[in-house]
Amino acid sequence: MIKILDYVLLALFLPCLGISAIFIIYMCLLWYVTTHHPANTSQPVKPVKEKGLSASELEKLPRVTGKDLVMGSECAVCLDEIENEQPARLVPGCNHGFHLQCGDIWLSKHPVCPVCRTKLDPQIFDSSEIENPC
Repeated sequence: MIKILDYVLLALFLPCLGISAIFIIYMCLLWYVTTHHPANTSQPVKPVKEKGLSASELEKLPRVTGKDLVMGSECAVCLDEIENEQPARLVPGCNHGFHLQCGDIWLSKHPVCPVCRTKLDPQIFDSSEIENPC
């Protein structure tokens, strides 16, 4: 009778001992990670987004019509065709074109071309080389 009682106690005690050992090891590892690898609070968690172009900068970008586009007549923002007489915004450097409204909305939020991701150089807004044909 005593042997059966010993086996029952061992069957209950050993799993508790194993779980306790795992818990202690987990707590030690958690302590080690938090004390030896502190979080770097100087860097933001989410990267800061770049601000798009202002209204005055947008006005300095070339305006053309759909028939003047060289790189294709599909607007990459709305994916619709730019008709021959529709006003379009041309991105200097890469010469990609978009509907005027689509391009202005995109560029006011992102200072890059939506097709090739070419960053718009701030120098183009300082120089008077860009002329507005419309």
